[in-house]
Amino acid sequence: MDAMVNTVKGWMENPVKFARSHGVTVSPVSDGSDPEREIHILIIEGFLLYNYKPLLDVYSKCYYVTIPYEECKRRRSMRTYTVPDPPGLFDGHVWPMYLKHRLEMENCGLDIQYLDGMRTKDELYNQVYEDIQNSLLNVL
Repeated sequence: MDAMVNTVKGWMENPVKFARSHGVTVSPVSDGSDPEREIHILIIEGFLLYNYKPLLDVYSKCYYVTIPYEECKRRRSMRTYTVPDPPGLFDGHVWPMYLKHRLEMENCGLDIQYLDGMRTKDELYNQVYEDIQNSLLNVL
């Protein structure tokens, strides 16, 4: 986690320099503007990231995908693991830990937008994309 925090902070200091130092080509938009002056977006993904205090001051937008218990259990049962889940793991550990960490996240003080995980990936993408676009338009 410390390495990830350092990575995020390195990106925040200079997104273009960070990208180039990691082999990512940063091209100007079609109008030929300077990549250093453009808007850069970093997506940090992981279900426990809102519980990690060193990152809480980094987020400008927070999204959390939720699904009901039955759907979560169904989806997990459809996964294929090298070592399968032992019987009772979901009800005895996975779901209780999800509830514990979600409660901690809800109490961390962030403005988190909850997304309905029963919607399609395209619907979720479009909802987040539109929200980010609107936020950027309000800033410019």
